[in-house]
Amino acid sequence: MKKLLLLALFSFSFSFSQSDSRIYDIINAVSAERIENDITTLANFGTRHTLSDTTSQTKGIGAARRWIKSEFDKISSECSDCLEVFYQKDLVKKGTNQRIVNDVWVVNVVAIKRGTKHPNRFIIMSGDIDSRVSDPTDFTSDSPGANDNASGMAGTIEAARVLSKYDFENSIIFVGLSGEEQGLFGGKGLAAYAKEKGWDIVGILNNDMIGNIKGVDGVMSNRDFRIFSEPVPVTETEQERTARRFYGGEVDGISRQLARYVHKTVKTYMPEMNPTMIYRLDRFGRGGHHRPFNDAGYAGIRIMESHENYTQQHQDIRVEDGIAYGDVLEHVNFEYAKKLTAVNAINLASIAWAPPAPEKVEIGGIVRPAAKFKWSPVDGAIGYKIYWRDTTSPTWDNYKFVRNTNSFTLDGIVIDNYFFGVAAIGKDGHESPVVFPNAIFR
Repeated sequence: MKKLLLLALFSFSFSFSQSDSRIYDIINAVSAERIENDITTLANFGTRHTLSDTTSQTKGIGAARRWIKSEFDKISSECSDCLEVFYQKDLVKKGTNQRIVNDVWVVNVVAIKRGTKHPNRFIIMSGDIDSRVSDPTDFTSDSPGANDNASGMAGTIEAARVLSKYDFENSIIFVGLSGEEQGLFGGKGLAAYAKEKGWDIVGILNNDMIGNIKGVDGVMSNRDFRIFSEPVPVTETEQERTARRFYGGEVDGISRQLARYVHKTVKTYMPEMNPTMIYRLDRFGRGGHHRPFNDAGYAGIRIMESHENYTQQHQDIRVEDGIAYGDVLEHVNFEYAKKLTAVNAINLASIAWAPPAPEKVEIGGIVRPAAKFKWSPVDGAIGYKIYWRDTTSPTWDNYKFVRNTNSFTLDGIVIDNYFFGVAAIGKDGHESPVVFPNAIFR
C-alpha cells in the first residue's frame, strides 16, 4: 500500500513539470562575440586596480567604471530607460588594511531592472571591476585581469543586454563591484546600502572568473563549473543553532537553497552543462564578493569555472622557467564565458518571474507515519511544491504539487528519514527557492 501511495505522489508530481520557452530564447540570445568585445575593452584599460588612476579617459579603474556605466546607460536607452543606472560609493581610508595604501573611493556601478509587481524585491548578478598583479598594493603595473574578473563583469553586462528585453515581476540588479582584491569593499558597501534602503534581496549570484577552461592540473572542460555556497547563515541566532541539533538543516541555509536552485535550473534547461555544488563558502582559504552579502544575512553564491590556472591569477606579466604568467586575453575562452553568462541569465529570469517564497514553513509529524506541513500563503502563487530528499542527498529529488491550500500531509512519508522544503509556483511554472521548515507544530 505504501509503494502504491508513493507512486501516486510521484506520478502527480511529474505530470506538473513545465518548461518556459522564453528561457531557451534567453540562452540563445547571449553572444560570445559581445562578451569577447567587452572583456577586450576591460583588459585594455591597462590596470583596473582599485587604487589606480581615476582621471584618465583610457587607463585605470576610473575609465573602466565610466565605460561600464556608459554600457548600462546604452542598454537602458535601448529599452526605453528600463534600467536605473547609478554609482554607489564608499570612502575607504588608508590603513584600513595592509592593501589600502591611500584613501580611496570604492565605486560600484549599479543597474536596476525594476519588477512590475515586487519592485523592492531583488535578485542580483555581480562581476568585479578591479584587477591586480602579484603585489596587491601595486596600482600602476599592467594588470589586464582578462579572466579575473573582466569575464564576470562582461557576463554581467551581457546578461543586462539580454534580460532588458523582458519584463519581470521581481527586480533584477546588475552590478560591477569594486575593491574585491583589497578586501571585498564593494560588496560590503552595496550590502550596507541594501540594508539602509530596505531592499528585499532573494540572493546574489557572484561571478568571479567564468572564462578559463584549462586547469593548472591539465584538465580541460568547457562544460564544468562550480557553485560555492555556505551551509547556514552566519547571522542565525543561538536558538536556531540549538534547534538544528534536533531538527536538522546543517546544509539547508538560504545560500545552499539558492545553489540548489541554480543547479536544478541548469539541469532542466542546459543539461549539457555540469554544475558542481561545492559545500563551502568559497575556495579553500579564499574569498569572493558574495561573502559580504552572506555576512549581512542575505543568500549569496559564487559561480565560477571548475578548472583554475593559478599562473594566470594575481600574477605579474612575465615568462619564468618557460611558463608565461599573467591574466591576459589569450587564456579566456569566450564561448565558455557565454555558457556561464547564460547560466546566470536563466536563473535571474526564473527567480524574477517566480512568486516570492513562503515566509513561514511549519513541519509536524513527530512519531507518526506521515509528514505534515503548513505554510504562509503567497500572493500570485498558483500552487506549491512540497519537496523532500534523502538526508544524504545534495538535491531536492522528489516533490508533491498542491493547489488551493496552504497545508498538506504526506501520508506514508516518515519525517525522520527525509529533509523537506516548500516552494511557491507561479503561473508559468517558475518557482521560488525552496524554504526549509522554520517552525514546528504538533
